[in-house]
Amino acid sequence: MTPHSPSPAQIRLQTLVGAGIVLLALGLAGGAVSIPSAAGYGGVGPNFLPWLVTIALLVCGAFIVWEARTGGFRSLDEPGGAAHGDWAGFAWVSAGLLANAALITTIGFIFSCTLCFVLAVQGLRGAEGKADRRPVAWLKDVAIGVAISAPVYWTFTQFLAINLPGLTSTGWL
Repeated sequence: MTPHSPSPAQIRLQTLVGAGIVLLALGLAGGAVSIPSAAGYGGVGPNFLPWLVTIALLVCGAFIVWEARTGGFRSLDEPGGAAHGDWAGFAWVSAGLLANAALITTIGFIFSCTLCFVLAVQGLRGAEGKADRRPVAWLKDVAIGVAISAPVYWTFTQFLAINLPGLTSTGWL
C-alpha cells in the first residue's frame, strides 16, 4: 500500500474526531470535579485517575485537532480490511456483552464472564471466516473462559476484598 494525502472531507472528519475527544475530556473533567480530592493511601485521592485520564484525553484530542488542521494525517496507507462490517460477528459479541450485563447478578461473575467470552470468541472467529460451531470448540472456549474469569474473581474477592457478584456467598464461586 502506498501513502496518500487526505481529502478535505477526511480532514474535516479527522478534526471532528479530535474535537469529540476534547469534548469527552471536558465531560470527564466535569465529572472529576465532583469527586472528593481527600488524599487516601499513598497520598493519592480518588479523583487522581479521572484527572489523569482527562489530561491525557485533552492532550491527545488537541494533538489530533492540530494534526488534522495542519494538513491531515499524512502518510496514511489506503484503508484495508473488509468494505463492510461483519454484522453476524457484531451480533455475537453484542449478545455476549448484553448477556454478561443481564446475568452477572443471577449466575455470578465467573459464569457470566465465561458466557461473554464464549460468545465473543464465536463472533470474532466468524468475522475472520474461521467459525467453529462444533461442540468440542464450544467446550474448549468454556474451559478457557473459566480459566480466565475464575482467577480474576478470586483475586478480587479473596485477595483484594472487593465484592463481585457470585453464585454462592462463599466468595469462591
